[in-house]
Amino acid sequence: MSEINDMSRRDLIELGVAGAAVAMASPAAMAQSRAGSSDGDKPVGFAIVGLGKLSQGQLLPGLTRTKNAKLTGLVSGDPAKAARLAVQYNVPAKSVYSYETYDRIIRDPAIEVVYIVLPNNMHAEYTIRALKAGKHVLCEKPMATTVADSEAMIAAAKAADRKLMIAYRCHYEPTNLAAMRRIRSGGIGKPRTVWTDMSRQANFSDPSDAWRVSKEMSGTGALADMGVYGINAARYLLNEEPIEVRAWASTDRSDPRFKEVEDLVSWQFRFPSGAIANGSTAFNSNGGMGFQVAGEKGRVVADPGCLYGGNRLTFGAPNGKTVEITEIDQFAREMDWMADVVRGRAPMVAPGEEGLQDMRLIDAIMQSIARDGATIKTDWGYKRAVDPAAVVDV
Repeated sequence: MSEINDMSRRDLIELGVAGAAVAMASPAAMAQSRAGSSDGDKPVGFAIVGLGKLSQGQLLPGLTRTKNAKLTGLVSGDPAKAARLAVQYNVPAKSVYSYETYDRIIRDPAIEVVYIVLPNNMHAEYTIRALKAGKHVLCEKPMATTVADSEAMIAAAKAADRKLMIAYRCHYEPTNLAAMRRIRSGGIGKPRTVWTDMSRQANFSDPSDAWRVSKEMSGTGALADMGVYGINAARYLLNEEPIEVRAWASTDRSDPRFKEVEDLVSWQFRFPSGAIANGSTAFNSNGGMGFQVAGEKGRVVADPGCLYGGNRLTFGAPNGKTVEITEIDQFAREMDWMADVVRGRAPMVAPGEEGLQDMRLIDAIMQSIARDGATIKTDWGYKRAVDPAAVVDV
């Protein structure tokens, strides 16, 4: 694997298990798609809905580095911003839409996928409208603000016979994939404990943070914004689903940021294998975006592990071996994967059901907090359809 350097032959063999799984689990056409579009295939056209910090800082630049995806539309409530970015990224004026004219994308064949990058409470509406317009949808996480909205999004995708993918970029990121493969290969023995901490200091004066501390717009504050990374990570690292959760919160209500949402949230998942995952998230913490998995024979530590860049993976920390991993543009990789899903060249790794599972777990965490840490059963029968470690290459 080209992204891993300075590793022993045993390490390469262990991490190569998933590579063999790719060959067994996916069609030969997938290998061709990884090298780019085959002759005669057009790049899949993407419209970005919401032109805030993430779109301008990551998604639009990422679309200049994609192999199989192309920027073909913009949707914004700010005409001046949309016009400026359309010129910068060579999007024709006829493919620039406002929220009021959004439904006209139905008549725009250049747009095949709509990427929803809006506040959480707008995800369901704009996803469903895009699906009804016959477009596939890539939606930022968390999927929505309620379980009911998440279920409605899935139902709309099925009714329209369109793809709905949730933007879990870590499913396609080399550090996370290397950690998953190390665990799957038995390199740390039977996993026993997982720790995730996804925390930062929220800046109330930053418009992109202001809506995140609104209960109506974000749903659950730090838990929805940062905590969802830890919830999802525990699940993909262990490749199993929690059967119960307990959770607690600690919030200073005199802090103007936390009039409506919780700050520090901590939870504990119990898994069928007996593994225990401890997660935490906060908007008033000098935390990070890291995780650790300890097994009977070893451990993997990613600190940080879920940033846009600069992630660091160590086997057997603190005195273990740091694995050198070549970074990629995570957003370009994610959008290329969605493009390959649309073209039928790659399996859907993060369907709407994956987002719904996290929404249910967020809801269970909040229920436990409301009941002072009571145990909430979470064995709903969900099972991940596709393991990222078995099919995603970089």
